[in-house]
Amino acid sequence: MDEDTRYEAVRSRDARFDGEFFFGVATTGIYCRPSCPAVTPKRRNVRFFTTAAAAQGSGFRACRRCRPDAVPGSAEWNVRADVVGRAMRLIGDGVVDREGVAGLAVRLGYSARQVQRQLTAELGAGPVALARAQRAHTARVLVQTTDLPITEIAFASGFASVRQFNDTIRAVYASTPSELRTNAPKALTRAPAEVSVGEPAGGPLPTGGPSAGIPLRLAHRGPYQSAAVFDLLEREAVPGIEEITGPRGGRTYRRTLRLPYGTGIVAVDERPGILKGGSPSHAGGWLDARLHLTDHRDLTTAVQRLRRLFDLDADPYAVDERLGADPRLGPLVAARPGLRAPGAADPAELAVRALVGAAEAERLVRHHGRPLDTPSGSLTHLFPEPSVLAEASPGEPLTGPVTALVAALADGTLRLDVGADRDDAQAALLALPGMDPATVAVIRARALGDPDVAPPGTGIPDAWRPWRSYAVQHLRTAGELEYR
Repeated sequence: MDEDTRYEAVRSRDARFDGEFFFGVATTGIYCRPSCPAVTPKRRNVRFFTTAAAAQGSGFRACRRCRPDAVPGSAEWNVRADVVGRAMRLIGDGVVDREGVAGLAVRLGYSARQVQRQLTAELGAGPVALARAQRAHTARVLVQTTDLPITEIAFASGFASVRQFNDTIRAVYASTPSELRTNAPKALTRAPAEVSVGEPAGGPLPTGGPSAGIPLRLAHRGPYQSAAVFDLLEREAVPGIEEITGPRGGRTYRRTLRLPYGTGIVAVDERPGILKGGSPSHAGGWLDARLHLTDHRDLTTAVQRLRRLFDLDADPYAVDERLGADPRLGPLVAARPGLRAPGAADPAELAVRALVGAAEAERLVRHHGRPLDTPSGSLTHLFPEPSVLAEASPGEPLTGPVTALVAALADGTLRLDVGADRDDAQAALLALPGMDPATVAVIRARALGDPDVAPPGTGIPDAWRPWRSYAVQHLRTAGELEYR
């Protein structure tokens, strides 16, 4: 988009572009999302930015009306396989907070200087500034949705010191942390010692049982076919680590999460589409979720992994425009606008499950999974880590292909994290004994989040690029292609 086109999106308050770019107003020093309800500024006073971090780095503060830090992530970072796209996914996963810029560079296979230069040149902000913007958003949500002490929030958000935390909040929001808390929505009931990140849903908190936790709103752009996503998750659910409860149209998906510092349990609710004039609304929306963590430092990472699992940062407008023009896919897209291609909360887990199937995955959980300190309903375990499976005792045998896969994951020969090079990962997978191309295609689409995968033998044409993974979902949901 050129700047004139972006300004037209701002004039029309077009929510389709929320998260795709931001604009700052020179006369006020405020930056906003394109759909901000405030009076449209004059064109000569507007500056455009690719990221919120770039706007903050230019001295703009976040708008208090439209909360531009709470938009869905740009779909570009899911699509792109270059170093900038890989870096953005890793930063979203919290790598800079945990390992610093040097750790990010090692994962990307570049020097720290090269990474800094490429991100700054293209995005207007380096890795530290991008991570800082993400920490600021996490901190704001914690301040406004919990009664955690400010000091604890500072470190839970990834800041190295309370002073750094205070300075960042003042710079980004033009408020102190205490002022943010005081000005939080009055309808929101806070609960001490519960942890979440996302947008607060408001209203009273549920108490006790597996539904307890702070409500979150995981934003998405455009229509969202939640029924199809929940159907897939229900079909694949592995007892002990996942469950789906409730009737269709009002289901809740719950699962355990292994995170860098601890563990988590998440619950996400199905949200039937809102119809306007007989067709799904294109105004965007959210999925309601509740999150419990054993270590507050895992906040951002947990939410980003949920966003990938539910494909919440996709651009359904771009996907539907391309696939809807095809004679075969057009009727399917019209029937299910905004259909998503779910990813994975844990790429290594997804790879093992894709190889062994649901029944064997359940056996692996029972025999090798780590039990939760406190079970939550039917959730009792974490899926076993590759290193644990690689050391399985002779009395609990694994098949040859599984042994090769978990060994490669455990020793780092195979990388499936969000910053992995997709082509390199595919080559490493195909080199493993017993690994067939169809399974590799599932892993590439789901674990690596590639939006353009055509499983072998399905006849998916190149004309559906770069959204072949979404085309596969349409065909499977319509019953024209088998699930695997």
